[in-house]
Amino acid sequence: MAELASGFILAEDEKLVMEIEAELWATSSNPIARILGEIRKVIAMILGFRRKGFLIITDKRVIEVSTLISFWCITTIRQVKYVPPNAVNEIGYLRLPACGCFCPAYHLYYRTTSLFGQHNDILLKGADEPEALKAANAFYTAIANAMT
Repeated sequence: MAELASGFILAEDEKLVMEIEAELWATSSNPIARILGEIRKVIAMILGFRRKGFLIITDKRVIEVSTLISFWCITTIRQVKYVPPNAVNEIGYLRLPACGCFCPAYHLYYRTTSLFGQHNDILLKGADEPEALKAANAFYTAIANAMT
């Protein structure tokens, strides 16, 4: 079984469709924003902090994994959330302007029907429109397959 970048271990009969690493430092796909995000990331690493977020889409389920590492090596927070298929109300992607209209940022999002109407929004790292559509379609297919 292949090791995922998130460190999550899949079930034996589960096949990985897509593992998306969320961009947690930059604000868009704009090269200037990405450079500023990398600078923030390096400063945080020097101070001993790292954070990573992943959305894992398999043929059976969707999983969110987020990790916060403090003091260079201590995992202080690791959160693993399963997205229940019957709770997802809406799935899609957003194309938002960044740096005027020249460098758009693509976000994969989904809304749930929970009590507080949770809205998750994931900035796709260096994505363009076909990649954002592929991620949204894979998410929808995983949810639809889990419902049957």
